[in-house]
Amino acid sequence: MGRKEENIDKAKSIVENPEFIRNIGIAAHIDHGKTTLSDNLIAGAGMMSEELAGKQLMLDFDEQEQARGITINAAVASMVHTLDHKDFLINLIDTPGHVDFGGDVTRAMRAVDGAVIVVDSVEGVMPQTETVVRQALRERVKPVLFINKVDRLINELKLNSEEMQKRFQKVIVDVNKLITKYAADEFKNEWSLSVQAGKVAFGSAFNNWAISVHSMQANKTTFKEVVDLVAGGKQKELAKKSPLHKTVLDMVIRHLPNPRVAQKYRIPQIWRGDPESDVGKAMLTCDFHGPVTMMITKMIIDPHAGEIAVGRVFSGTIRKSTEVYVSRTGSVKSKVQVLSMMVGPDRIQVDEIAAGNIAAIIGLKGAIAGSTVSSVPDLDPFEPMVHYTDPVVTLAIEAKHTSDLPKLIDVLRNVSKADPSIQIDINQETGEHLISGMGELHLEITLYRIKNDYKVEVTTSEPLVVYRETVAKKGGPFEGKSPNKHNRFYFEVEPLEESIIDLIKEGKIPQGSKFKDRKGIIELLQNAGLPRDEARGLEAVEGMNIMVDVTKGIQYLDETMELLIDAFVEVINRGPLANEKVYGLKMRLVDAKLHEDSIHRGPAQVIPAGRNSIYGAMCQANRILLEPLQKVFVSVPQDIMGSVTNEIQQRRGVVEEMNQEGEEITIIAKVPVAGMFGFASAIRGATGGKVLWSSENFGYDRVPPELQPQVVAKIRERKGLKPEPYDANYYATL
Repeated sequence: MGRKEENIDKAKSIVENPEFIRNIGIAAHIDHGKTTLSDNLIAGAGMMSEELAGKQLMLDFDEQEQARGITINAAVASMVHTLDHKDFLINLIDTPGHVDFGGDVTRAMRAVDGAVIVVDSVEGVMPQTETVVRQALRERVKPVLFINKVDRLINELKLNSEEMQKRFQKVIVDVNKLITKYAADEFKNEWSLSVQAGKVAFGSAFNNWAISVHSMQANKTTFKEVVDLVAGGKQKELAKKSPLHKTVLDMVIRHLPNPRVAQKYRIPQIWRGDPESDVGKAMLTCDFHGPVTMMITKMIIDPHAGEIAVGRVFSGTIRKSTEVYVSRTGSVKSKVQVLSMMVGPDRIQVDEIAAGNIAAIIGLKGAIAGSTVSSVPDLDPFEPMVHYTDPVVTLAIEAKHTSDLPKLIDVLRNVSKADPSIQIDINQETGEHLISGMGELHLEITLYRIKNDYKVEVTTSEPLVVYRETVAKKGGPFEGKSPNKHNRFYFEVEPLEESIIDLIKEGKIPQGSKFKDRKGIIELLQNAGLPRDEARGLEAVEGMNIMVDVTKGIQYLDETMELLIDAFVEVINRGPLANEKVYGLKMRLVDAKLHEDSIHRGPAQVIPAGRNSIYGAMCQANRILLEPLQKVFVSVPQDIMGSVTNEIQQRRGVVEEMNQEGEEITIIAKVPVAGMFGFASAIRGATGGKVLWSSENFGYDRVPPELQPQVVAKIRERKGLKPEPYDANYYATL
């Protein structure tokens, strides 16, 4: 029996012992070495050839990932590691570092209990490092730290042992600052990292060695000896003496929690159901005898096997042929047809998988990333995963051959199932299909998959920017009349307070119009500065917008409120300025006059009246177009700094700060996404390729007033509307 087969057998035997399981993610800024580290951990555990580790990039098994040298999908692998004569099962998820794939990181963090944060010792903590640490801590995922590429400090920067330790200290202090900033209060101290405690390891993933306090004591190694071996070109010797997989996996087992420990504090954060119920107790204790609960964190569309749902089992035991319910599909049961553990690109079929593990299932109808799966019908679903960025770039996409149109619609649905960060808008009226993503690269990869994996030939438009609409001041009350003139609604609109937008972003104020803990939400809103009558009158939350009812004693209003919420949602999805989504608006219903006969206040009467009232009030409140921004970080030698700032300014960018370290200057700028198309090749051309740059999405800002009319006209014409938006008088006469 080979070592891989032996380990697979061991893995199957540990599945029912949560104490011996660790679910971990590897997270970092792009190019800091996550995938190389993951590969070497798998190789060390005997799951692939050690010669190929770090070169094969086993977890980048998508050919696009290998061609571009980046990780796009969060890949899963299970392996066995022995510490103190005990076998442990480690389920590892390697996550992407590129800003365009942040959604995958968020979803991966839901499935794991601990994270190895990887930081490049030369570059230090970067913007995307902060984002992934924040995502991990928000999901109550405990971190440890691996400082990578230490050989570069020795061979390229020629640092001695003392200088090197100073560099490490800075990285540790920076990561601890992030933990202090983003961790829940009860974990701020307990989770802070220190070398002495053994929560930090240093090494070179590419050269397969790592050291930590524990490994140095065990191998009787000193920092000076490590520096001498690396400087003397003897990294292979060092890898034999202190192998990477042993040092890092020992640290993971010692310092990251098992599912039983982690679920006690993670479940209250990610599931808002009753902790005293049978399901609640089973999840808190990771009980594999309890009801089945699982959260799907990833959908893989396999050309042969179909849809594979991958996710974390929080309680119960899933067996082949088990019948389960998938949230959002009502009371329809799905049968588990095939059950597997994931080992990189391989799926190892098993008969059962218990709580605390990561499972891959074929046969779940209607599941998408984010679905709750349970043996209990109508279980309270897990909290939705909060993504830190919205899609900012859109393409119009068409099938090259008309006969492929039905297939394209299916493919687009599959694509959005597999990657919920991609938004698909299929417009039946215009026949236009819009696909929106986090950036140019995100869309490029998605199109590649549509053409090559699904074999559909498509044509696409130039990339388009996703704008948002809002208002500058208060507007209304504005009268909206129903087509039969029997019902009238009066709405006011005004910008929503930033403090409330923050609460919605953090997921503390849930989306929709059904609020379970209404009392708690009212209190939160009042504490954030919303007047009491508005907080009590909260009717709906959609995106970053709220609708409140401040009317008193209006007859029949209760019966029509659902329809008014529909009107509110319509407005949010298509603003009156350019048919773009609305952002950061508070809509107050202040009065209404309703016909006593319900037949005269149906959807065809109420929805247009509500919509026109809100549109008119927005026209009076001075409509503003918002554009997405990116924060751009460019490291460049001092002598060619001018050409970089020039390139940024030509794209309406604003340089916010410049930091110098040695000969290198880091420029931090805010640039509209509309100006970022083609930036990669332009910046390489302007600097002769001597440049390192990265970007992160940075919210929305107002389109300069002098540009707004042209931009609005352009968007409207593209959507087949007349270039001039309607004014308030138009909505008054409808």
